[in-house]
Amino acid sequence: MMNVVLYEPEIPANTGNIGRTCVVTGSVLHLVGPLGFALDDHMLHRAGLGYWRSLDVRVYDGWQEFLQVNGLTVDDARIHYLTKKARRTYAEAAYADGDYLVFGKESSGIPEEVLATAPERCERIPMLPDAVTIKDAGTWAEPAGKPSAHPILRQDICGNFIDPDDYRISALNLSNAAAVVLYEALRQTGFSGM
Repeated sequence: MMNVVLYEPEIPANTGNIGRTCVVTGSVLHLVGPLGFALDDHMLHRAGLGYWRSLDVRVYDGWQEFLQVNGLTVDDARIHYLTKKARRTYAEAAYADGDYLVFGKESSGIPEEVLATAPERCERIPMLPDAVTIKDAGTWAEPAGKPSAHPILRQDICGNFIDPDDYRISALNLSNAAAVVLYEALRQTGFSGM
């Protein structure tokens, strides 16, 4: 069994799609609040179709409650933080039954304060750079000479975070990213029961 953790998800359709993926893989979905929608949201249930009532979903008011209830620490070896700010890819990680795959909110990912507490637990999905994929990437960039508001973007933390000059705005849709990493974790653990 794998655990998919959504840290403050904002878009109900993404959460519904991820819930559906969790049902067909026998994974538990953990929702860490505050959520950007209500659990009775029509879009959530529409994306999850008839699967939602079969889903093992657990909801927490916040990150500390999630850690406490599940007997985890921020740097627990069972936690995998998925972020575009990591050097190591998800394919380089070793997954075990019962691991927690943590995905951040759609607009800003996992908070950098959380990532900085366990940089060795951070992983990314490889993607092409913005300049290759986004025609107007320059309009999205931070103004030259302006220091970033994000300290991790200015410096490398323990060698795990990408070069700040390679900061990317583009990323996969949250439900696609969750499926990619979840299926790699399931592959490594032998697709037990599937």
